[in-house]
Amino acid sequence: MQPQDVKALLETRIADCDFHIQGEGCNFQVVAVGEVFNGLTPVKRQQLIYGALSEEIASGALHAVSIKTYTPTQWQTAAENAGA
Repeated sequence: MQPQDVKALLETRIADCDFHIQGEGCNFQVVAVGEVFNGLTPVKRQQLIYGALSEEIASGALHAVSIKTYTPTQWQTAAENAGA
């Protein structure tokens, strides 16, 4: 899979969220930014992303997925957003 493939999957499965994907093969880093994360615990945020990719993880198309999630307000001060 390519980063754009992972991004496309997530965009079709989680509405109103921006995704920044890095990686190659079956190992990816996902940064997700959206209002959908307001009020969710860190574990629930992770579960939302893993749930959206569960078919690809189960099939082995994705093996290692590192996830960071932010609300739009949190993203404004996030280190990953520096210089973006």
